[in-house]
Amino acid sequence: MSSHREAPAISKDPVADNTDVYAFVSPDKPDTVTLIANYIPLEGPAGGPNFYEFGDDVLYEIHVDNDMDSGSNITYQFRFTTKIRNPNTFLYNVGPITSIDSPNWNRPQFYSVTKVVNGKATLLGDGLTSPPCNVGPRSTPNYANLAAAAVHTLSDGSKVFAGQRREGFYVDLGAIFDLGDLRPFQNLHLIPTPAAPGVDATKDVSVHTIAIQVPKTLLTKDGSHPTDPKAASSVIGVYASASRRKARILEGNGQEGETGPFVQVSRLANPLFNEVIVPMALKDKWNSQPPTSDKDFVQFVQHPELAALLPILYPKVFPNLAALNASKAPRADLQAILLTGIPAGIIPGFQNFTGTTLADLMRLNMAIPPSAKPSLLGLLGGDAAGFPNGRRVFDDTVTIELRAVAGVTYPLINPKFKPDAAASAVTDGLTPGADRYIDHFPYLGTPKSGFDVPAS
Repeated sequence: MSSHREAPAISKDPVADNTDVYAFVSPDKPDTVTLIANYIPLEGPAGGPNFYEFGDDVLYEIHVDNDMDSGSNITYQFRFTTKIRNPNTFLYNVGPITSIDSPNWNRPQFYSVTKVVNGKATLLGDGLTSPPCNVGPRSTPNYANLAAAAVHTLSDGSKVFAGQRREGFYVDLGAIFDLGDLRPFQNLHLIPTPAAPGVDATKDVSVHTIAIQVPKTLLTKDGSHPTDPKAASSVIGVYASASRRKARILEGNGQEGETGPFVQVSRLANPLFNEVIVPMALKDKWNSQPPTSDKDFVQFVQHPELAALLPILYPKVFPNLAALNASKAPRADLQAILLTGIPAGIIPGFQNFTGTTLADLMRLNMAIPPSAKPSLLGLLGGDAAGFPNGRRVFDDTVTIELRAVAGVTYPLINPKFKPDAAASAVTDGLTPGADRYIDHFPYLGTPKSGFDVPAS
């Protein structure tokens, strides 16, 4: 979930599968913005002997729109190369890996970062080392130090990290995909069972993270430092993608190759968009399209299937939502949140509008500073520095989006609408664990090792 195994085709290609995108003003360095794109969903800690890694054959990209046309004005490209130091062992490491250049690490991975601005490419870094996966206390002692050593400074002053991190997205996967069950309220479900606490299905798993921390002045169209939340130039739109060569060649001797241009196979901006909004038959198509084609999917935002299901799955709990559904009124609130950004005048002192082009982008108003008292509910919790103004690693996007779909945000468009009492309470009942994150770049926490979390 968020975008883990969200479409039939990409679920068979995990190294190219976007899982989450984050964009936020860096809390410990507020003159910068941190952009994070995660790949490879639901990595179990005990992943040997072939531990998880980025694909050498995948083009990973983070795209930034800064001129309100929903296109890619700035693109950060990441390409990976894997080496085998000792071809005569099956081992990932032949001894403790005490540094990221340790000869004991048999399968190191290196990468380059290229910045493309309006078609002009500049190499920002090459031969950068990823950290190994967190194998266990004998193989990767002092793992936090290994990861810290893999934070690199690029030629333009930006910081970058690419490697395994703790999954930041928390969700009760087992319940939600069991006919929309929310354990704290499952006594009210169409098929009821006693209410119970939520179960965090992702608390022990990892992802592969690409994170880049960029000075704000390198993201604005005119190189200015954004200070005015009302200014259009303060807002950027972000999405991530993964692409593969058009043709794959299997040579029959354990070798393979690729040829042709790159073709996008996965993309992501707002959490749960392809997961929950787009119908199954169109999910693979959505993954292949640029955000500027999202007008083709607007009907599913204006009339989301989940909004129709909630009153059915929870009888008599959402009568006002059921009436709204029956009216056939398009959900202009969801369209603004997901496809255009929120215009000025809707929420006092806030906007993250990127123009009228309908596009799924993670929109961030860079002039809004980090919150001194962050709310997991972001904008719904009165915290303008959180989702859907960008997305921080700890934002409770499941609860935020469930409540929005249930009607909490519709009064912003139609003040006469009264959300159901349940709409402001609906949740899967989770908060992140205390050790989920770190307070500095790249902000996602240390992945758990297979030794510490036995395979189930």
